[in-house]
This record gives sequence, C-alpha cells and structure tokens, in this order.
Amino acid sequence: MLVKKHGKQMYWKVRQIVVRHEDADDVLQNAFLKAWTKIDDFRGEANVSTWLYRICINEALDFLRKKRELLSHDGEMKMADTLYADEYFDGNETQKKLFQAIETLPEAQRVTFSLRYFDELPYSEISKILGTSEGGLKANYHLAVKKIKDFFSKND
Repeated sequence: MLVKKHGKQMYWKVRQIVVRHEDADDVLQNAFLKAWTKIDDFRGEANVSTWLYRICINEALDFLRKKRELLSHDGEMKMADTLYADEYFDGNETQKKLFQAIETLPEAQRVTFSLRYFDELPYSEISKILGTSEGGLKANYHLAVKKIKDFFSKND
C-alpha cells in the first residue's frame, strides 16, 4: 500500500538526488524495505509522506556518499552529463543547465532547493523531513537560488 500510494512521488525525489534511473530504483527499493522494517517505529507525529521522504532522502544521500568513496573524482561523470546520457531523460538544454547549476551546490542547499523548488513543499514540511530549522532552510534555499542565478548569468 505504501509503495502504491507514494512510490512514484518518492521515486522522482530519489531520482533528483541520485540521477540515474537504475540507481533510483535500487535506492527506492532499499528505502521502502527500511520503511517496512521500521513501520512499528512510526509514531504518527508527522505525515506518512514526510516520514517516507526522510527515509528516501537519507537512503539517497547515503548512496551518494558510498558512491563517492568508491569512485575517484577524476573518473566520475557529472550529474548533468549522467542525466543527459540517460535514455529516460527527455529534457532540453535549459534543464541540463539547471542540473549543472544544482550539482555545484553543497549537499544541504541541493536537497533544500530540490524539495522546495521541484516538490513545492512548505518549509515546515522540509524541516520535518530534514530535521533542521525553518530559518536554516530558508537561508539554504535563498543561497541556492542566488548561486543558480549566478551560474546561469556566467554560463549564458
């Protein structure tokens, strides 16, 4: 039931973080397995979707950290290049540039921007997902937007 109701939404959130379709599928499967094993720990203090977001995002970030440990930075394909090479990506140059800009952001700004911009979540919800203050999130989002604007102005 959880997968049926929230799977697509969680897939796209994970996909924005890990980029590759195959990686997103693996991360999502791990996240839902973790959710299933921890379902008794869910206290109902937040929405189920908030709880799942938190699990999925943490799994995606853990995946990226492990991947970074395994790959040298010289041999690693950049997020936008990986996305553009993916057969499931049907975007245009502007979208590619946006992802290039996003990949330059520090992890906290990248995740905050993604949840706010792509998912249009309120800061209160993002705060519950990431376990951080709304003020910190607003600062992260503001800085992310400024850096993305700067990236576009320098790369036009």
